[in-house]
Amino acid sequence: MKIKKIILLTMAAVAFSGCEDMFEPAVENYRDRDVMYEEANFALGILLNGYTRIPTNSWSFNDVATDDAVSNDVNNSYRKMATGTWSAIVNPVDAWTNCMAGIQYMNIMLEEADKVNWSTDEDLKRMFNDRTKGEAYALRGLFMYYLLRAHAGSITEDGQIMGVPILRNSLGAEDNYNLPRESFDACMEQLNMDFDEAEKLLPLDFTDISTDAEVPEKYEGISKESYNRVFGVNSRQRITKRIVEAMRAKAALLAASPAYNLDEDITKWQTAAAMAAKVIDRDDVQFDVNGLQWYSRPTSSNGDNSAEILWRNSVGGTDNNLEKDNYPPTLFGNGRINPTQNLVDAFPMANGYPITDEVNSGYKSSDPYTGRDPRLAKFIVYNESKLGPGTGDQQETITTVGYSTNDGVNQTETSTRTGYYMRKLLIESINLDPTATTAERHIIPHIRYTEMFLTYAEAANEAYGPKVKAEGCKYTAYEIIKKIRERAGICVGVTDQYLEDCATDKEQMRELIHNERRLELCFEGFRFWDLRRWKVELTETARGINKAGGTSYEPFDVENRNYKEHMYYGPIPYAETLKWSELKQNFGW
Repeated sequence: MKIKKIILLTMAAVAFSGCEDMFEPAVENYRDRDVMYEEANFALGILLNGYTRIPTNSWSFNDVATDDAVSNDVNNSYRKMATGTWSAIVNPVDAWTNCMAGIQYMNIMLEEADKVNWSTDEDLKRMFNDRTKGEAYALRGLFMYYLLRAHAGSITEDGQIMGVPILRNSLGAEDNYNLPRESFDACMEQLNMDFDEAEKLLPLDFTDISTDAEVPEKYEGISKESYNRVFGVNSRQRITKRIVEAMRAKAALLAASPAYNLDEDITKWQTAAAMAAKVIDRDDVQFDVNGLQWYSRPTSSNGDNSAEILWRNSVGGTDNNLEKDNYPPTLFGNGRINPTQNLVDAFPMANGYPITDEVNSGYKSSDPYTGRDPRLAKFIVYNESKLGPGTGDQQETITTVGYSTNDGVNQTETSTRTGYYMRKLLIESINLDPTATTAERHIIPHIRYTEMFLTYAEAANEAYGPKVKAEGCKYTAYEIIKKIRERAGICVGVTDQYLEDCATDKEQMRELIHNERRLELCFEGFRFWDLRRWKVELTETARGINKAGGTSYEPFDVENRNYKEHMYYGPIPYAETLKWSELKQNFGW
């Protein structure tokens, strides 16, 4: 459904931004909220405004602000951020305005939904209203999660972690905007209350039923045709109970992590494990053994997902923008995202051992890409890789080091800065040759099942250790990581001895889980946030590789990371703290 512009007087009060003169223009410029009562599509636009604000609607590539990638674009905001420009005024990862506005819209929806004439049929009216309010509660909880991730922190050096102001009602021109921040735990409580309400109103999935007997008990007497009209397949990619459960797990993992769990409360890890287990333990959920390259698998336009995708952005038209941005120059691309040597070194050998294990790994710096974890070749273009349309010899050989082509290190403004190009997410059948340009449909996931499996593994290891199942759960942390590494092609047909060694020690397993998360979710916008919630090193210099004199591979420093200790937490926007005296800034900003 296409979303049309909706302008309301009350919506001019985008939460915590603006002042009274926003409400002064002539009344005829606005459609007041009571218009929605008889115009269901107008009301629906308010809800759909929330969907347009979901932060994962597009790629962020905040990997550029971490040790995983750099960019050859001098104007890249994450590149500037990582090298010292991050401030409460200039904040590329700001979520405040967008998510506060989203909460304002959802509050309006929740306040007015019961008054909207969704249908002249009373049964349909009731179900449309339930669905709409369920979605609004769910989206309000989702926006709270992204606000906490981006802006929670302590207002003193060693104080309590604070969240954001909690808005349970919409704000109008005469309301008080000068509200204090609530504690992180209070915000989590509100998030879970919203998710509770959403789960009461939403189905597990939007799917057609075939008999009246399948209509849920609360809608007894309603026909399957009416039920399918509201809760059937035509509503797919809207938020559901299953998606709410996954968002709970994401939020619970955040709350359990060291940056937010200052008391090291083990029950928070137990909660996160239980929330993730609820998602991955369902009978219809199986670990997708073919899900490693989910981005290259076709998806239908009717809302179906592959087994790897739990929730995704609605599929739009075909394009080739991702390839234009990230193909190397010889394939007519701009080579924007350059994986670092740091990330390449994180991929183990195919025998499971890290390359730093000189005794067991078999790694040779003179031949650094032979015998490696197969994910390396699937996710990253390294020297003499094949890339682009066709198969085998039909593909272009990409020379990323030396000076033979524009694909080499620092040869042009579109060349790699590290000796690597990003392969993951690209659809290699796309041709950018101006004489034969093609495009394809791309998938942008909001939540993948692999993320949920990794969430469970991390939380279960912290709560119970590597080989103990959370109560009532199918898996141990060890079993999850074993599945992930087997799918990757590590230790095919033989024992993964490194995994077995890690499984005897919680701390060693933690390091392995963190590394598997780094590899499996690279370039999907996780690394920036993971480093901060773990409270681990932020200033590791981004490195690359080239050939010294054209013979041997030599690593070199590419870009320093300029972060301070307080930057484990993001700032409240400076302009908001100037406007509202009760809104206190995080320490150090």
